Amino acid sequence: MAEISVKINGQEVQIEKGKTLLQACEELGIDVPTLCYHPRVAIEGACRLCMVEDKKSGQLIASCTLEADDGMEIETESPRVVEARKLVLDLLLASHDVDCFACERNGDCRLQDYSYRYGIERTAFPGERREFPIDNQNPFFERDYNRCIQCGLCVRACHEIPQAGAIDFANRGFSSEIATPFNVPLEDSTCVFCGMCVELCPVGALVPRLDRFTGRPWEIEKVRTTCAYCGVGCQIELNVNEDRVVGISGYGESEPNYGDLCVKGKFGWDYIHHPERLTAPLVRKEGKLVPTSWEEALDYTARKFKEIKEEHGGDALGGLTSAKCTNEENYLFQKFVRAALATHNVDHCARL
Repeated sequence: MAEISVKINGQEVQIEKGKTLLQACEELGIDVPTLCYHPRVAIEGACRLCMVEDKKSGQLIASCTLEADDGMEIETESPRVVEARKLVLDLLLASHDVDCFACERNGDCRLQDYSYRYGIERTAFPGERREFPIDNQNPFFERDYNRCIQCGLCVRACHEIPQAGAIDFANRGFSSEIATPFNVPLEDSTCVFCGMCVELCPVGALVPRLDRFTGRPWEIEKVRTTCAYCGVGCQIELNVNEDRVVGISGYGESEPNYGDLCVKGKFGWDYIHHPERLTAPLVRKEGKLVPTSWEEALDYTARKFKEIKEEHGGDALGGLTSAKCTNEENYLFQKFVRAALATHNVDHCARL
């Protein structure tokens, strides 16, 4: 790839032609604030917070949208840039619910971080505020558009990653909001509840219902593992607080999913600590299922398999396996049923 020379904050660097100024800054380790940018979706240039100053032209330009050009001289924190960013944050806070103590994203909110970084305590534009009812009708996440900054990340994520197209901008000006077509409930739209809109939201407008009041972001430990729902092997991160799983995040740095999850992988984790979940093997004694050891349970099962097979033949037995097992485990299970039990009566919960 051809390279060009760009000077950023007085430092001359060589970057690949075709990269944006924001990407060039990232390669240098320069933190340029962004709210509407994410590498997984198309560039929108909506928030205008990533503006930098071109010293040659004297213009303020959005670094996420402009391709770097040879010989450019860029300042990322000049007085004009800082003043412009303060104004953008000031305008955002004019219509944003700033009750940070009650927000689940308190401590992990880019709007909060940037407001602190540039010393914005309160908006200079008090006046009429938008008031939206909190939408908690769907079973998976809440939508609080009083905290929405209309960055459009959720819309682009919905259209480009699962390509569901369930939400988009509706209305104009002061009344604009993110909505489904004709404002139908999400369950009645084309939404597949993959949770990518929740994953990419930079503020507290979209919050998983099960995650609420389970721990602040700084209390959460991330533990990488493999999703247990099917044999695809999607990589996830368990959000753990005090040895309890309190949420699931997609792990974006690895195949096969690169952060994408289905509705089960993202929101179906409550079975982990469900009070009705079995925690020990059960054996029926005197008509009742009672907890027992694995040794006794396996001996009992093996003995019953042998007795039934000898008395009635292998076709009197059958096996049902689970999508929560790995492909290798499912292969071994069907092999056991066919070879050891001598029957082809084996089925799988995900067949239908």
